[in-house]
Amino acid sequence: MYRYYNNNPLHREVNDCVIRAVALAEGKTWDEVYSELSEIAQRECIILDDAMFLEPYLNERYENYCYKCNGKRLTVQEFLEQNPVGTYLITMKGHITCAIDGCVYDTWDCTDRRIWSVWRVDRGY
Repeated sequence: MYRYYNNNPLHREVNDCVIRAVALAEGKTWDEVYSELSEIAQRECIILDDAMFLEPYLNERYENYCYKCNGKRLTVQEFLEQNPVGTYLITMKGHITCAIDGCVYDTWDCTDRRIWSVWRVDRGY
């Protein structure tokens, strides 16, 4: 399932998927996450939406799930059908999204995209 969601403070539809997804998953504001990630990225001298920044950041904080089933890359929808409960950050080519209890919250429907990796965000389940 997909629901339109844009927590950008000015409701802009810009390339801020990292900030939008992490903010929703962690229950923080867009501004809080932007500040936090910007500080880390500046210290590391890397762009905050670069995979070399994002994957280590997420690996340090959350459990990384396997994204393949029987050797096949799952789509976001297939993964959510198999994992209907929980909060997940899901990466795919050029994008990251947040899914909560089987629903993707994003500015566009990416449920048909193939997953690169998934992290479960513990929000007290």
